[in-house]
Amino acid sequence: MEGGTLLVRLNKYLSMCGVTSRRKADQLIKEGRVKVNGLVVRELGYKIDPHRDTVEVDGKVLKPPRKRYIALYKPCCYLTAIGRGVGDKKPLDELLKGIPERVFPAGRLDYNAEGLLILTNDGELANRILHPRYKLPKVYKVLVRGKVEQATLKRMLEGAQLLDGFAKPQDVKFLRYEGENTWLQITFTIGRKHIVKRYCAHFGHKVLRLIRIAIGPIRLGKLSPGKWRDLTLQEVTELKKAVGMLN
Repeated sequence: MEGGTLLVRLNKYLSMCGVTSRRKADQLIKEGRVKVNGLVVRELGYKIDPHRDTVEVDGKVLKPPRKRYIALYKPCCYLTAIGRGVGDKKPLDELLKGIPERVFPAGRLDYNAEGLLILTNDGELANRILHPRYKLPKVYKVLVRGKVEQATLKRMLEGAQLLDGFAKPQDVKFLRYEGENTWLQITFTIGRKHIVKRYCAHFGHKVLRLIRIAIGPIRLGKLSPGKWRDLTLQEVTELKKAVGMLN
């Protein structure tokens, strides 16, 4: 930020506008195909003011994309990734048809987990959703092996020492039994890797199915697996308030 103006790296701006990836944008810049305010720029790392500077690629003026905020129900067996899959593991791209903006997931879900992902091209909001400082609660419905007893629920609420440190959920609720297994609802404000699976395993209950149903004020609601919707203006406002972007 200079003089109160938020500057953006030129390669990032080209990526935000959907021209290409940042790496390929660097190549365009080196080849002299990018102009800023009518002058060719070949300097990698060059920064612009998106609101004041005019950027051209091969003579075409770029327009900054509108901000997009999307809720997606990631089905099981999809990677939380944009781009190429790995082997037979599919990325999210094929679920995002009809979205011209380049949006990226603000957070992750395991390959075999499902539920709510927030995707956006608003980099500041995405960073704040991920930052542990804001302690944004994530709520999960979890099917675990075995019948969870009330005594175990009480111990789960008290927290436990895992290999990477102490972990304590914000809340744990019993939902129902399904045969010999148990549905729980667990809320964490920490985002450590596999935290829900490892936490349940610590108490002797392997996770059989995991569905994230909320991220802060945003809820999965009635979305079907593989479907997405735009967040409402009210949802975006509430989400920004939750991470300190609005008073």
